[in-house]
Amino acid sequence: MGTMASEIFDLFMTSISDFKLDTIYSDSGAEGLNNALEPWLLFSIADFDETCTQSLSYTTIENSGWNDGEFDVCLTNKNKVILALIMLRYWLARQVQDVLQMNNYLQDHDFKRYSEANNLRAKTEYLRQTIERLDARLVEYGYDNNSWSNWQNQNFG
Repeated sequence: MGTMASEIFDLFMTSISDFKLDTIYSDSGAEGLNNALEPWLLFSIADFDETCTQSLSYTTIENSGWNDGEFDVCLTNKNKVILALIMLRYWLARQVQDVLQMNNYLQDHDFKRYSEANNLRAKTEYLRQTIERLDARLVEYGYDNNSWSNWQNQNFG
């Protein structure tokens, strides 16, 4: 038995605070939350698959209308954390792209426009910083798991 998707989802949920996801969990339980988070996990798998030292073969298991998923292998903690961080990247991108998030319900018209622009600018900057940290972590992961003895022998494949 491999790593369950819910383990990755738990790591991801500890790094964010999202009213919409909390509501999904309150209304539908783990089943609804798994269905909402699985697309971000699939994006994460696609991004990490070439670099990861373990197989990221993933199977969605349908249980009475809700999905859970399982990896073919037991992932290391490091690989679980990286998948959760990549999910964070996609969650942040959605926050930046969500037009409704730009609505701050303030009364003063001028302050509202200024606040919305600052809100979007701050979210965009945070997304950029998160992507940079994630990219650096993936490069470090690749260096740590590279066979340097092959490079010494001029075998770069």
